[in-house]
Amino acid sequence: MEKPIDWTVTASDGEARTGILKTRRSVIETPVFMPVGTQGAVKGIRHEWLEGELDARIILGNTYHLFLRPGIKAIKQFGGLHKFTSWNRSFLTDSGGFQVFSLTDLRKLNENGVEFRSHLDGSKHFLSPEVSIEMQAALGSEIVMVFDECPPGNAGYDATMVSLELTARWAGRSKARFDELQDNSFEFRVPSSESEVILNSKLGTRNSELSGRQALFGIIQGAGHLDLRKESLDRTVEVGFDGYAIGGLSVGEEKSVMYEVLDFLAPKMPADVPRYLMGVGTPEDLIEAVNCGVDMFDCVIPTRNGRTGSAFTSHGKVNIRNAKFALDSGPLDPECECSVCRRYSLGYLRHLYQTGEMNAATMISHHNLAFFMKTMELAREAIRSGTFQAFRKEFLTKLGNNDAYWV
Repeated sequence: MEKPIDWTVTASDGEARTGILKTRRSVIETPVFMPVGTQGAVKGIRHEWLEGELDARIILGNTYHLFLRPGIKAIKQFGGLHKFTSWNRSFLTDSGGFQVFSLTDLRKLNENGVEFRSHLDGSKHFLSPEVSIEMQAALGSEIVMVFDECPPGNAGYDATMVSLELTARWAGRSKARFDELQDNSFEFRVPSSESEVILNSKLGTRNSELSGRQALFGIIQGAGHLDLRKESLDRTVEVGFDGYAIGGLSVGEEKSVMYEVLDFLAPKMPADVPRYLMGVGTPEDLIEAVNCGVDMFDCVIPTRNGRTGSAFTSHGKVNIRNAKFALDSGPLDPECECSVCRRYSLGYLRHLYQTGEMNAATMISHHNLAFFMKTMELAREAIRSGTFQAFRKEFLTKLGNNDAYWV
């Protein structure tokens, strides 16, 4: 049976590593930052820009939100998430678990799954490991996530243990339903076209008519309790997945706790499959996680900050609303080569933001994504050349100095 993804480690420097991840649609260099397309779109960013200058090979889709709007049935009628969105590269879909569990007062949890009320209209719905896997199969993403429970970062030991036990049982149920669907010729085909042939050739895809199994990733929980993280890892690996994700970080715990968990857990994860840190984080977080051996990341930070006028740069964050930028003719980041920094001044971007022009959020978000993608590219280059520790030190020092000009 052909593997759903092909994963190869190409270089290492300490725990940090580079790799090539091949899906049925994309060839992805890791470490990789994956832009978040919650509703099937990365906020403010057209697919042409993601495919072109930003060269994103994989983005995320949010099962919970797509389930509520426009609905899985509607997306399936279009032929799956790729056709519906016209995104021809890879998708990773989350299970919907994190969004459901963040509803707190709007949900009821039991062994079978979660009954919850929509945050949109209060309508009642039910999600279980089986239902989540079925929805993600219908969406047709390249990478599917198991349905898990995500405890808060400050969860007590006993509560975390109960959550871990439930997550482990749900992981087994997710895998069982996933295998049933995949083994029963649950295929996803994309009609051949000239543009698709060109795209697939560019990305190294073997053929233009795409089919085959999806990949399933398990999720490791355990909050900030290291022994529970190890137990969750062991039990998740025992089930057996195509990749493993670290969940339940950046959910309210102290930054030091997150780094302690990463330093402890990531090197213990299987080395022959991708390691994915979910929902993290800042550029500093990404570099520290790469240092621990993590391969894949996603976060809404670049676009969320772009919409509020905050830009990430090689010298720290820029608050575009600051009056000192009103007459500044320089770019957001003198070291950035993105199309926004090459063409537009700080003064102009501030003007757009202050006057409520939509372009402001779009352009700052575009720059932020370019900065995150470039950070991963530089990390890969440093690992391949054996200079990652020097790069890490210089990168973090520059951000830490954060000259007052940029604040």
